[in-house]
Amino acid sequence: MKQTILLHMDTLRSITLKSIDKIPEELADVVPEGFNNNIRWNFGHIAFVQERLVYSVLGEKMGLPIEYEEFFSPGTKPADWNGNPPTLAEISSVLTEQTARIKAFVPDRYSESLPTPFTNRMGISFYTLGETLLFSFYHEGMHMETIKRLYKTISK
Repeated sequence: MKQTILLHMDTLRSITLKSIDKIPEELADVVPEGFNNNIRWNFGHIAFVQERLVYSVLGEKMGLPIEYEEFFSPGTKPADWNGNPPTLAEISSVLTEQTARIKAFVPDRYSESLPTPFTNRMGISFYTLGETLLFSFYHEGMHMETIKRLYKTISK
């Protein structure tokens, strides 16, 4: 089962990476009417939240560039950005490297209890690393759907 989880992570991340490679940089920052964020924010947010749901929930240091919290944490939005966010290529590189780090970090830790339960914005509480890791897959899929909707809206 542990191997299946990592395989699922690889499959999902492969879809994300193929998608980011198809997005032209000039479309990454468009925020169409009816949306709060852009494509770049969604890709960076995927990286930030997965990092948080694997490392931060255990009290471990996150391995992302420091500016990811400022640009991509929950509640942020491009309208409030100061400075230049990472390029899509830089985000893609971070997502690739993150997958390798997580695969080395999580084996035999799925059942590890979190020091403090993590409760998400929907009020769902998680108690183990395995629970938060699996939830991060759902989260990534949700944002990939948002990216598809953004791209479709922008491309019209």
